[in-house]
Amino acid sequence: MGNSWDEDERRSVRDRLVELISVFPGVQVDDSHGHTGFLLRGKRFAWLLVDHHGDGRLALAVKAPRGEQESLVAQDGARYFVPAYLGPHGWVGANLDEASDPDWAEIAGLLEQAWRMSATKRAIAEYDRS
Repeated sequence: MGNSWDEDERRSVRDRLVELISVFPGVQVDDSHGHTGFLLRGKRFAWLLVDHHGDGRLALAVKAPRGEQESLVAQDGARYFVPAYLGPHGWVGANLDEASDPDWAEIAGLLEQAWRMSATKRAIAEYDRS
């Protein structure tokens, strides 16, 4: 599968995700092996996957509550997919290349939801007060 995106688009998408995620307390950004992980208390809750195992995608894999993955994939299979390895654990994949026309407000909501699933009650209360 060929890439519909280039290195500039990859950097732009990464920067946009980092900006979206920066509002949540305690998040660490970890770049390794060409991918970017978003961690809270040492555990990943989202990944920017770049051509993961040659799949040609520029995509976000994000932790999601039970049922969310199935709902999003059924609703919009062009934007959302079941990611390799993480999909069986309920994570959802979202294509972020321009050709897929990502809904950035929905991406922000998915990131917040994943952060809330991983954060402590204290961190959530602190965030909700701000």
